[in-house]
Amino acid sequence: MRTTATQRADARLLTTLADFRYVLRHFLQFSEQAALEAGIQPQQHQLMLQVAGANPANATTVAYVAERLGLKHNSAVELVDRSEHEGLVVREEDPADRRRAIVRLTRKGERLLDRLAGDHARELTVMAARLIENLERVRRHATEEQ
Repeated sequence: MRTTATQRADARLLTTLADFRYVLRHFLQFSEQAALEAGIQPQQHQLMLQVAGANPANATTVAYVAERLGLKHNSAVELVDRSEHEGLVVREEDPADRRRAIVRLTRKGERLLDRLAGDHARELTVMAARLIENLERVRRHATEEQ
């Protein structure tokens, strides 16, 4: 049987996790709405962010995009196709391996991503204290259990 102290600690952990999930979801909802207001789908925003933010040592192939977005390869292909059709990205032949295509942002994609990045940075600045507080509470719970 569990003690009252253990039950209270478990309840505090669940409250902490619920609060963290709420703050995180609030930011994700902001991000999704910002993308829609900019005229693109949230996944297209995430695609552009991963392409622009990729380590230069990594080739930004469809496989890379699929991995970074947690998508199946065929879903990533469809996302790149839609985004290419809308002028947000282009595919270029990989000079190191002609069987692969490298995904790059277009100027239109860069401008749109710059605007969204600024909006997201401002929102995160507002939310930073709540996110940090919740992460600290999660960390404290984790270290208490060790």
